[in-house]
Amino acid sequence: MTPPARTSGKRADAGASAGAIDEPLLPESSAGGRHGGGASVSGAVFNVSTSIVGAGIMSIPAAMRVLGVVPAALLIAAVAALADVSVEFMLRYTGRGWGGGGKDEAATSYAGTMGDAFGRAGAALLNVFVALTTTGTLVVYLIIIGDVMSGSVGGGDEHAGVLQELFGARWWTGRQFVLLVTAVFVLLPLVLRRRVDSLRFTSAISILLAVVFMLISSGIALYALFKGTATMPRMFPDFSRLSSPFELFTAVPVIVVAFTFHFNVHPIRAELSKTSDMKVAVRVSLVLCAAIYAAVGFFGFLLFGDATMADVLANFDRSSGAGVPQALNDAARLSYALHLVLVFPLLLFSLRVNVDELLFPGRRPLAADTRRFVSLTAVLMAVLYVLAIAIPSIWTLFEYSGSTFAVTISLIFPGAIVLRDVHGIAKRKDKALAATMIVLAVVTSSIAIASNIMSSISDEDRGGHVAGRR
Repeated sequence: MTPPARTSGKRADAGASAGAIDEPLLPESSAGGRHGGGASVSGAVFNVSTSIVGAGIMSIPAAMRVLGVVPAALLIAAVAALADVSVEFMLRYTGRGWGGGGKDEAATSYAGTMGDAFGRAGAALLNVFVALTTTGTLVVYLIIIGDVMSGSVGGGDEHAGVLQELFGARWWTGRQFVLLVTAVFVLLPLVLRRRVDSLRFTSAISILLAVVFMLISSGIALYALFKGTATMPRMFPDFSRLSSPFELFTAVPVIVVAFTFHFNVHPIRAELSKTSDMKVAVRVSLVLCAAIYAAVGFFGFLLFGDATMADVLANFDRSSGAGVPQALNDAARLSYALHLVLVFPLLLFSLRVNVDELLFPGRRPLAADTRRFVSLTAVLMAVLYVLAIAIPSIWTLFEYSGSTFAVTISLIFPGAIVLRDVHGIAKRKDKALAATMIVLAVVTSSIAIASNIMSSISDEDRGGHVAGRR
């Protein structure tokens, strides 16, 4: 992006690469978004909630299976509280780097705030982590779409997809072909739109579809409980089912990913007529989404018990055993898969902007350069497709991306900004809380990564022993 006319010295360079990230997510016009776009608090709540509720909701029942209902609910509440604190830290330091004469656009972005605290390297590092996080999330979207349409295999169980249930296992119902067709003929026309506001109607439909999924899945769970085909889920973890007590920590990154929306805070804030209302919007959204996560986790675990898969949508096949018509199970799966299809372009917009800022700093706006826009979009779509085919499980992806990129964006970077405190506005309790956030993030993530690696090695060893006996 071309830097604004009013910049100076090192600080202007620090955040210049992140300018485009301050664009409102759903701008109504090309102007007015940067310094108050006239949006209401309710509109901001809608946008923040949309940013939070994504593919992460599909792994909440699996996290509840590992932890039990009570610890999982407490963890959801704790991560939501930490997300609120980290956003408050981010907003407190937003724009502090500029005084008197003018405000650089980067000073009101997350990367600009990082640049103000840690220079150009800090802003670039934030861009890299946002790009990696959005890449992981979009890959998860494709994996879930593949699970719904073509089925999945997990824990030794096979779960058929909608196409396989209708037409059987054929080459054109396989994951590779279905995802290729979806990427080229459904997603590509949406992601090639230059302006995000052209997607505002599909975004509204996507939220409606998410609500439909939650209503259907909760209804199926209650029906199964009434009919006696489901039993009340465990309230606490069953250690006899765990390879190690440290396995409990593998659920932490999954919940952290589910609440990682920080890279969209500033664009949504830019839409508000009063930017100070953003704190209220974030808190309302976090409470709402925490309640949704807890409900979906509980009803999903209630319905499928210890057979709950990392992607709970895969459980809604003919083996669900809920005693309801298969059409209702398919409606639940398809509603959320279509929700992800419609949300996909919005997240790709953030990914494309970040990658473009990293690869082509100082160039003219991406939307104004057709060749660069189309080429970058095509390359990103190809990379996402290959990763979705290569990585079969969303739990694996959530564990690693949540333990590294997501936890850094949502907890470590905001805490580091407060500890750096370049403007001397942090109180002693703020720094103590920031240090605690960072320590908790590093310790839990390290244990989760180590546990996941050991579990993978153990699974490979067991597989080798079985093969040897044969």
